[in-house]
Amino acid sequence: MGSFKTEQESFWAGEFGNNYIRRSKEKEILASNINLFSNITKRTVDVNSVIEFGANIGLNLLAIKNILPNIAVSGIEINKKACKDLIKICGEKNTYHDSILDFKVDYKRDFSLTKGVLIHINPDYLQKVYELLYSSSKKYICIAEYYNPTPAMIPYRGFNDRLFKRDFAGEMLDRYNDLSLVDYGFVYHRDNNYPQDDITWFLLEKRIP
Repeated sequence: MGSFKTEQESFWAGEFGNNYIRRSKEKEILASNINLFSNITKRTVDVNSVIEFGANIGLNLLAIKNILPNIAVSGIEINKKACKDLIKICGEKNTYHDSILDFKVDYKRDFSLTKGVLIHINPDYLQKVYELLYSSSKKYICIAEYYNPTPAMIPYRGFNDRLFKRDFAGEMLDRYNDLSLVDYGFVYHRDNNYPQDDITWFLLEKRIP
């Protein structure tokens, strides 16, 4: 990869991103992800391939493979160390060591996904990421992020301009007339069995002409 366009990319490609990997290897996270994606994928039909933007070590994709064992998984990840684990899940061919902002869509999958990633994208580049999510999908787009009705910057682990909340799904629905809302839900960090980090998820579907 060459030089980055934003401070946020450098942040996640570097030491902070390396440390994040260690915080992501808890067994409880996989169990919670299986529960989350079971609720999401049960609203889909004929999903045989998925691509995740910002896949890190691949725990979301691993959860989806537990639910849909025959699905073909692909992941885009900016952090080199995380990609070493991601390759074990996606294989080398379907692991893209790249910034999302530099990713070029090679072919469409049935399902494109982002979870806890749009919140870390520089807001000036969100429209580009929306276009990539849209262009990468044949049918479904899943957005699982921190929701806020209006854009807001939130301090993140002592840093400013590293976490941004907004209505990501609503902005995509406004931008693309052929998208419709299939379902949405919220997972609370105090859930007794399957906590998530206060994630609100949205499942969008492309209307086939």
